[in-house]
Amino acid sequence: MSLTTAASGFVVLLFCVPVVQGQDDWGVTFTSTEICAVKGATVEMSCDYKHPTYMYGNNLTVQETFWFIKDLVDLTTVKAYTDRVQYSCDGKRCTLRIRDLRKSDSAVYKFRFITNPPEGRYSSPTGVTLSVTDLHVYVSDLNSYKKMLTCRSDCPLPAHPTYVWYKNGHDIGIATRFHSGNFQYEDGISCALGGFEDFPSDSVCVRNKYCNKVTYNNRRICALRGSSVVISCTYQSYEYTTSSFWFSPQSHQWSSSSKPEDISKDSQYGGRVQVDTWSRGSSLTIRELRETDSAEYRFKFKTLEDEWGSDLHGTTLTVAALQVHVTRISDSQHYTHLQLKCLSSCTPSGHSYVWFKNGQKMNVVTSSLEDWFYLGDRISCALKTHEQHGSPEVYPPKPPSLSVSPSAEIMEGSSVNLTCRTDANPAANSTWYKRNGNPALQSLSKESQLVFSSIQSSDSGLYYCTVENALGKRTSKDIGIDVKYAPKIPSVSVSPSDAPQLPSMSVSPSGEIMEGSSVNLTCSSDANPKATCTWYKENQTLQGHRGIFYLTFTSSEDSGTYYCRCENIYGQINSTPAFIDVQYAPKLLSVSMSPSGEIVEGSSVNLTCNSDANPEATYTWYKENEDSSKASRRTFTITNATPQHSGKYYCEVRNSRGHHNSSLDLIIVHGPLKSAAVGSITVIVLAIIFLSAFLLIRRQWSLKKTSESRENPDNTAQQDVDPQYDTPSTAVKREPAEQQNDLYYSSVRFCKKQEDPLYSNIMLARPKQQKEEEEEDVEYTAVSFNNGSPGWRHQEAVENPSAVYSTVNKNHRL
Repeated sequence: MSLTTAASGFVVLLFCVPVVQGQDDWGVTFTSTEICAVKGATVEMSCDYKHPTYMYGNNLTVQETFWFIKDLVDLTTVKAYTDRVQYSCDGKRCTLRIRDLRKSDSAVYKFRFITNPPEGRYSSPTGVTLSVTDLHVYVSDLNSYKKMLTCRSDCPLPAHPTYVWYKNGHDIGIATRFHSGNFQYEDGISCALGGFEDFPSDSVCVRNKYCNKVTYNNRRICALRGSSVVISCTYQSYEYTTSSFWFSPQSHQWSSSSKPEDISKDSQYGGRVQVDTWSRGSSLTIRELRETDSAEYRFKFKTLEDEWGSDLHGTTLTVAALQVHVTRISDSQHYTHLQLKCLSSCTPSGHSYVWFKNGQKMNVVTSSLEDWFYLGDRISCALKTHEQHGSPEVYPPKPPSLSVSPSAEIMEGSSVNLTCRTDANPAANSTWYKRNGNPALQSLSKESQLVFSSIQSSDSGLYYCTVENALGKRTSKDIGIDVKYAPKIPSVSVSPSDAPQLPSMSVSPSGEIMEGSSVNLTCSSDANPKATCTWYKENQTLQGHRGIFYLTFTSSEDSGTYYCRCENIYGQINSTPAFIDVQYAPKLLSVSMSPSGEIVEGSSVNLTCNSDANPEATYTWYKENEDSSKASRRTFTITNATPQHSGKYYCEVRNSRGHHNSSLDLIIVHGPLKSAAVGSITVIVLAIIFLSAFLLIRRQWSLKKTSESRENPDNTAQQDVDPQYDTPSTAVKREPAEQQNDLYYSSVRFCKKQEDPLYSNIMLARPKQQKEEEEEDVEYTAVSFNNGSPGWRHQEAVENPSAVYSTVNKNHRL
């Protein structure tokens, strides 16, 4: 069992009522005033202190606390307590811990604290009384054969402790303070507290002066690493001893765990162990001690009838390795002010110390020293007369060296380790930094290795580490990390070089570029090694320089999709396409008319306007001398043309970059009337020729008819025309009586069958006013065709489908 474990529960508190010592606002309160502890164990004692908040107008703060026995001497500076005493404070509660208790540790322990003003200090007048006790077996007779055994101590032990009883070195399983029974003459008895079996009482003979027993001269021994140690005991046997040996219960080389074996046969100690035995004692010598030799060692013997058991605890050996404990007080560029202590896990008694600096002995014999040391100094300590077994040298870190793994080219995404190595004692703490010009650098790692599980291009740069221990600090040189990678998605920018008023165009959205301006296309990609970038327009290679393509005088043909391709030895990648949109005012303006030429009245006509513009233009049609627009679209349609639609039209084309217009002339003619007039004139000419011939034959008859028709035109028309044509055709306009003075009527009859009636009304295309004036000389001719049907003449009031009516306009008489 370790001492630390043994200490838990061993402290005996006899008076648990807190004791307050002091006056006014100064004082110390102990949680207990008396403690009983077994030799070799660990004990703790605690107190709470108080003091005024202010003194002479200043806040009081505690500067120092310590425990003492007498003369106000700090317990940690007393040689007898070296390496066995530990202080701890939590707020205003302070604790003293003493390990490996000795009988000489029995004393009264007091507490002292010192504040910032010289007068602000206080020492407790009394303290905690510590009693370190041994255990003893007391024997009383119950009768001539039966004995009562009691396990006693020199001070009261905790209530209800457990006990362990041994007979002839064997644990007999009794857990009470008292043990009674019949005992033999050879029986040797000892006891121990439960949990503290490594501190048993000495063995006693119950019924005789002579019995079997083993008494160890030292329960604990501290020895230096590399030195030699002698562990001894005295023993006696009731019968003749046949064999004896030393063993360690911590050995792992026994054939059977229940049968200890001679340590001299253990390979761990081969050649380093010597056992000497005499009539009443034995010794075990171990040379060239190692720290692994720290263990418990027990003695065992056999007689003809019995043997000494292996359960009773023996001597615990601790192999101490001296260590220099360093506390840095202050430092400068090349020197450090240090406090050094020569410590070990245990301290052999009766020795003075020796200090060495760079191999040279110093004039110091105490366990501690304080001085200024150069960054290259190496310091060690040793016990006098054991200088060859001194502590390892302590020294500040040497200049660190850096390495990178793998040492070949580093590819993005791979695993990379940076290692910082140095030589220092105590071991130095490493800290990694990346040099970026920032004075308040943030550390990357507190380990000797800086690990990149998946290194990125952004990790490229210079790195360095610092190494530091209590004796000093060093900084390494820089190491460069160059992460290689294929080109990443290129960044594309489009900037008009001579149009500062326009914003630069990035990949998306594209900027506005005016026709005629100069434009730079710039492509760049993050790559290592540097990538070569080439521009393309819709898969056509463009001639650029270092990723820049210049458009010195842009035109509409330069509009299109551009992209760049960047590549290095590790790969290639295309940029996101960028659309170049060259904008310009409307141009190439044209207007057209469909159908072309003169437009016939009543027909439809389309006026169309076209132009090239970017952004898209708007179209507006106007008519000359009219304020309002006719249409707001590319094509203006007139569905029923009239002469009033004739005139000059113009189209205005406009976008955000400018505007233009163009015009055309529209002429609407009386097309259908003109064609009819030509046909009518032809018929009239033929009719006149026919009538002239007819008139020559029947001159007299014609003159008579003409005279009659002037007197009564309506009757004459009715006589010559079939009865069913009593009324003129609807195409013949009746004029007032005063306007018909010069009208002539003619009736022509054809006795030929006409299946399809034909009607013709012909009028020259002339202005309405002129037409009205000229109708004064209109001659009407009625021509009827007879289909030879007998009953045809008697169908009155029915229009003859075979009749042809013609109206001939005479030329205007001047």
